[in-house]
Formats: sequence, structure tokens, C-alpha cells
Amino acid sequence: MKKLFYFAFVLWAFNSCQHKEVQKEKITPSHFVNEEGTEVSFANSENVSFFQTENINNQSIQADFSTVGIVAATVHKSKTGASENIILFENPDLTSNYTEFIQHQINIRQIKNINIRQKQIELERTQDLLNHGSATGQELLNAETELSIEKTNLANEQTALMEHEAKLKSAGFAIELLKKAKAETAFIIGDVPENQIGNLKEGSTCTIVFTAFPNEKFTGKLSAIADMVDNATRMIKVRIEVDNPQNKLKSGMFANITFLLEGNNFITIPKNAMITVQGKHYVFVKKSDKVFERREIQTGQQIGEYITVFEGLKNGDEVVTKGVMQLKGLSFGY
Repeated sequence: MKKLFYFAFVLWAFNSCQHKEVQKEKITPSHFVNEEGTEVSFANSENVSFFQTENINNQSIQADFSTVGIVAATVHKSKTGASENIILFENPDLTSNYTEFIQHQINIRQIKNINIRQKQIELERTQDLLNHGSATGQELLNAETELSIEKTNLANEQTALMEHEAKLKSAGFAIELLKKAKAETAFIIGDVPENQIGNLKEGSTCTIVFTAFPNEKFTGKLSAIADMVDNATRMIKVRIEVDNPQNKLKSGMFANITFLLEGNNFITIPKNAMITVQGKHYVFVKKSDKVFERREIQTGQQIGEYITVFEGLKNGDEVVTKGVMQLKGLSFGY
């Protein structure tokens, strides 16, 4: 019995010692990643020395900004002698909006200049007759009602006019432009990211290549930048005018639009500093001796070995240029 007890004690002591040895040999993690994966930190400087960084600053360069567009409308001279040109929209709904807008304008002129004036004269005449005993109160009430109906019709027409104008404007078209547009003109609508709209100015020129005419370059003019941003895509519509001799361009044609951004201090990064995951672009910025932060960036054109950055970085940021793929694996869990 004593031997059995002694054996059990020795076994317990041996296991305890082994457990302590395991605890002593526990390895401290070499790096830590936050839950979002946007920050990677290292336990010691030896691990950090593997990564190389580069300070970035604004540079005065010329860069191209490209986007895609579509011929949203073409202007044609009426062959029937009508006073206004014919406008063919790529979107049939816009054709309806424009046609109804013109009709509501005609209705408003009719109601204001003819109907209301006539009813106003009839009311004044009935009031005068009533004052001289030649009309009844009911006749006066009827005249007032008819004038009120015409004023209501005018208000309804004006409301409908505003609705159609708003739809055209949200699609990138101002009514004044459409009414004054000359024949053999095409209007292209493109989408520009919100963060790049500050680099474009109305009146600036652009180069356009259409899918239908890949070997021919057209010159267009940026005529308008929309007043609203799409909440879902964060895009802003721009309208470009281009001459359309012999009506060569057709509504619905696709176009590649290129603007030249004159050297206004763009931030650039080495192309090997950027990674792309699910269509989004990222870099890693060194925040401190042992901490790196993942940042999403909005990019422009690649110029040689460098890429222009419009959003996400600022002067003096220290961007990782070597070890980027290792940080990508840690950050995204690959």
C-alpha cells in the first residue's frame, strides 16, 4: 500500500513539473491584428526591419483621368420645318419627359395668356352687371368659380412641368441647353467619382474614343457637372458636348472619355505599394515603429512606375513598399 501511494506521488510530481515546463516554453505571438484587419502590430523591432517604406509627397505632374460614357442624346434638324430641333434620347423615358415638358409649356402659355385673362374679363364684366342690377349673385359666383378652375389648372401644369424638368436634370440635361442645342450635336453622359470631381472644370476639353470608331478620336467639351451625388455609387454625372457631323454618332453608343489633369500637386505612390482586393485598392502606412495601418485609396492613372492617388493619403505618410504581400496576408487573413 505504501509503495502504491509513493508511486502515485512520484507520478503527480512528474506531471506537475512537466506542466510547468510547458508553461515556461509558451511562445509569445510575434504579431497582432485587430478585429477589422486594418491594423497590424509586431512584438519586436526585428520583425519590423523586414519591411521597407517610402515617404510620399505631392508632385506637380500631368495625369490623365479616364471614365466611360454613353451618347445620351443627339440633336437633329427637323425636316418638317418645326421651329425646334428634334432630340433623340438614348433613354425613351427622357424622350417622353422632354416631349411632355414642351407640351406643358404650351398649356401654361395658353392658360396664362388666354384662359385666365378671358375669365378675369368675364368676372369683371359680371361684377359690373351685378352692380347695375343686370346680373345675379349666382352668375357672379359662377364667374369666380371658372376663374378659380383656370388658376388651379395653371398650378397643376406648373407642377407637372417641374417634375419633368427635375427628371431631365437628374439625367444630366438642362432644359435651356436642350432648347438652344444646335443640330449635329451629341451629348455624352459620364460618371465621375465624387473624390475626383474637384479636378475637373466646366469648359475643359477631353478626348473621346467611341467603341464604334476605335481608330478615330473626337474632341469634346465638358459643359456641365451635375448638382447631385448618387447615394449608392458616390458618382456625379458630367455632360460633354461633341460635334456630330453628318449625325455619325448615334444615341446609345459607348465612349471612353479622357481628361488631361494639368499638374496640380498629385500624390503618387510606387505601383508595388498597392494591393487590390475585391475591386478595392489598399496601401499599408507605417503609423509607429511597430504598427502598420491598412488604408483604402482612390487612384487615378499609372504614370511609369507610379500611381496617382486622389484620396486616402496625405503628405508625409510613410507607405510600405517591401513586404506588402506579407502584410496583405496578415491583414486579410490569407
